Amino acid sequence: MATSSRSVFRNSALRSGLVTQDQLDEAAHIARADTTDPYSQARDIDEKRLAEILVQMKVLTQYQADQLMTGRTKLDLGPYIVTDFIGQGGMGHVYKAIHNVMGREVAVKVLPREKSTPEAIANFRREIRTQAKLDDPNLVRAYDAGEDGKVHYLVVEYVPGIDLRRLVRSRGNLTQQQSAKIIMQAARGLHHAHQSGLIHRDVKPGNILVTPEGVAKVSDLGLAGFMHEGDQDPRAGKIVGTADYLAPEQIKAPRDITAVSDIYSLGCTLYYAITGKVPYPGGSVSSKAHRHLNETPWHPRRFNEEVSDEFVDVIADMMEKDASRRIQTMAEVESRLEPWAMDSAPLPSHQMTRSPWMSPPLPTGTIEDDLGINLKDTGSATFDAADFVPYDSGSASQISQGTSGSSAGQETRRLSGEPPPPPILPGEEREPSAELSTSAMVAISLSIAIPVSLLIGSVFGFLLRTILLSWQ
Repeated sequence: MATSSRSVFRNSALRSGLVTQDQLDEAAHIARADTTDPYSQARDIDEKRLAEILVQMKVLTQYQADQLMTGRTKLDLGPYIVTDFIGQGGMGHVYKAIHNVMGREVAVKVLPREKSTPEAIANFRREIRTQAKLDDPNLVRAYDAGEDGKVHYLVVEYVPGIDLRRLVRSRGNLTQQQSAKIIMQAARGLHHAHQSGLIHRDVKPGNILVTPEGVAKVSDLGLAGFMHEGDQDPRAGKIVGTADYLAPEQIKAPRDITAVSDIYSLGCTLYYAITGKVPYPGGSVSSKAHRHLNETPWHPRRFNEEVSDEFVDVIADMMEKDASRRIQTMAEVESRLEPWAMDSAPLPSHQMTRSPWMSPPLPTGTIEDDLGINLKDTGSATFDAADFVPYDSGSASQISQGTSGSSAGQETRRLSGEPPPPPILPGEEREPSAELSTSAMVAISLSIAIPVSLLIGSVFGFLLRTILLSWQ
């Protein structure tokens, strides 16, 4: 029994076709040469050590070695050899792989067997056909698709780097220039999709990949739909997307969404990039939907003091709740962000309007209250409109971020006329006021009366002590 368990890795490695007998023998020879144990020649090499050496020899990846150690032997999908696990999405698992002839690294999206219902397979094939129609440097390209037994897979461009959500979570909020460069490229890719008649419907930081060179690519078209598709869309009438980035019309009239819905979601994404916070942290899916419909998020400068009024204007115009007043095309988004994406270009004076959002209030309460407790965006999903229960204004989910509509700091609706003067921020000075409140007068009076009383008391005590001493 011991010998059988010790040979699991060797047997799996050979059966998988990833390792030859000569490579196993070479790894075993290296392992024996590394030890000073005089009995090592007569004993089998530890399986874990053998796996480590094969990884060092670059015969296997660490992921492959781990899988072979458990006895798994199938690590291929058609002509693709799986080399690593990338992540898990709403519709499937994503793996890193390499074509066994071409040697090209790719990402392979696999529909799990347990989710391979007729409806799921139809949606997956629809995603494959959708992505095959697109070809743009700022969109993740589709290369191939196929079936391996009962496993359906989609092969797309492998993008080295990190998605925008993880980038912000690991490094903090981005600068205006960094945010503009990334979102401008995403807008360029989405403009191509829109021109092809496709609406993404799930634009969010987790679906924007950023390479080490700073190239941004929009990914994951699993929830995408074609414009004017009507009831042929399997998700017609359903609220599709991620709760933190849903456009108001996606909630109110999901059958009537257009390309400007992606612009709202990209505006929320830009807000996240520049602040490090989702627009409406905390709360349930239902409360988030209510806030997308009726409230405006905290002013970005509350979380990033370097954000200019002109930059906030762009975010506000992308996140306009009235779709008809929102920026209408991704080309315009790209044009509006271009000044910040350029290294030294001056800001244009045209097309820039004063932001209707109020200036940020002073932080109040605890750090958790000010910065938001829940920093995670919720996952992609498809909802029926009935899933959104009537919003209870007194629910605990509203309290989590203090987003009451009556809060002066949070009520940042679009207003007519000039916004009120900003409160004093740390490091600033306010001109002295001509009038003082009653509380201020009391404070000043006490600040004068207390020292004077102490002085009189000290003098009186000194005189009393002198008189007493003269009597002795």
